[in-house]
Amino acid sequence: MIALRFQIGSATGTRHSNGLTPRGRESKMRRFALPLALAALVSACALPDSQKPASRAALADASLPAAKAFSAPRPQPPQRANRDIARDFLDLHFRLEGGTTLPVFTRFERPIRLRVAGTPSQGFQRDLTQLLQRFKQEAGIDIQRVNSGPVEITVQAVSSRAIHRALPKAACFVVPNVDSLAELRRKRRNPETNWSNLRHRERLAVFVPNDISPQEARDCLHEELAQAIGPLNDLYRLPDSVFNDDNVHTVLTGFDMLVLRATYAPELRTGMSRSEVAAKLPALLSRLNPAGDAIPPRALPATSRSWIAAIETALGPGSALNTRKRAANQAVVLARELGWSDHRRAYSHYVLGRMIQAEEPDLAQRHFQTALDFLSQTPDSALHQAIIRPRMAAYQIARGDGEAALQQINPALPVASRHENAALLATSLLIKAEALDLLGQFATAHTVRLDSLGWARYGFGPDWAVQAKIREVAELRPSTN
Repeated sequence: MIALRFQIGSATGTRHSNGLTPRGRESKMRRFALPLALAALVSACALPDSQKPASRAALADASLPAAKAFSAPRPQPPQRANRDIARDFLDLHFRLEGGTTLPVFTRFERPIRLRVAGTPSQGFQRDLTQLLQRFKQEAGIDIQRVNSGPVEITVQAVSSRAIHRALPKAACFVVPNVDSLAELRRKRRNPETNWSNLRHRERLAVFVPNDISPQEARDCLHEELAQAIGPLNDLYRLPDSVFNDDNVHTVLTGFDMLVLRATYAPELRTGMSRSEVAAKLPALLSRLNPAGDAIPPRALPATSRSWIAAIETALGPGSALNTRKRAANQAVVLARELGWSDHRRAYSHYVLGRMIQAEEPDLAQRHFQTALDFLSQTPDSALHQAIIRPRMAAYQIARGDGEAALQQINPALPVASRHENAALLATSLLIKAEALDLLGQFATAHTVRLDSLGWARYGFGPDWAVQAKIREVAELRPSTN
């Protein structure tokens, strides 16, 4: 069974015949980067070149700086009760996304050796080194990179085309008991590659494309390596984790590292049943996360399959736009009928807003605001809010209201930085620059645009993609004719 993430069209995925609901990842930086240049968002069009600030026109055609990189990670410790975390741990480890129950707990029972094969993309080596350091320091996992000899994990950097030939809808994926795409092709229907048959972790391969943006490659590393050594499930109810099909988080969080630290705690071992692990977790989590004992439980209800199906249809490939809109509206209705008031209710409104934004921008704004209203009452939702704000700010830019756009976009900037989301940060900075231009603050706008470029190189990749993003955001400005 292959855990994967979608490259286009879906935030969750479709169920495969092998019984696993895919990890459900479109190329998420492309999704978070909005897109913002929606010609029908409002009656917006590009300013004539003669009316554009010279700095903006020049940036779109100039050579660009090197990609910026985030400094030391700043994960926030989990802010939830240990009782809730114990439930999450069990559901992450003993279920697959399609609902299959796993009979035993598995992990690597010896030090993990990792080898990189293929031709990694720009920035890959740095991001991998930083991630392995996080595994060691934050999760206490004995993992090291080697250049030769037997290994437990092979990370193979190959082209997107090679990955699509293996799995047409996958951006990157992890498979047990293989170490190359050639071996995967030979063992495609072999029970050894089915996660539900796994009873021991001995050898796995992670396949990452080498022709995507640095941030997308990093995100693949974080999620797929975490799955290779830890939980196999995703849960929509988690507000603070990459193990969530809403794809809000792009790097492993404090919660994720706690789950991985608990996974490799001496109290646990491969072969334990769910009840055996459950009996160990209270004392184990008290030892690893004593602050969680003082937090009152806030157990969120399980996510209904009907809501998941609606979200999958709304964001998935293969459906007409009207079908996707109906599914998004159904998700909103279901979330309301289920009595949710957490991030999943907000996500429903966000998805519907995205679906209707081009044709009904005013109504879309109301859905985005409703999402923010629910998130304002939800712990651990700062990043969720930051992802919505650029869409709301873009609407204000298109209306020519620079002050309102600044009010929307400014709160997103420190959040995007703290969560290492360069695409979100770059897009937000470009929107802020447009807002400043509207207010006549051209020098400040130029400085902000320059600051966006290095982040855009990391978040979007090649020069043409960055230049296209600059033009997209610029075209939000209303015509003065």
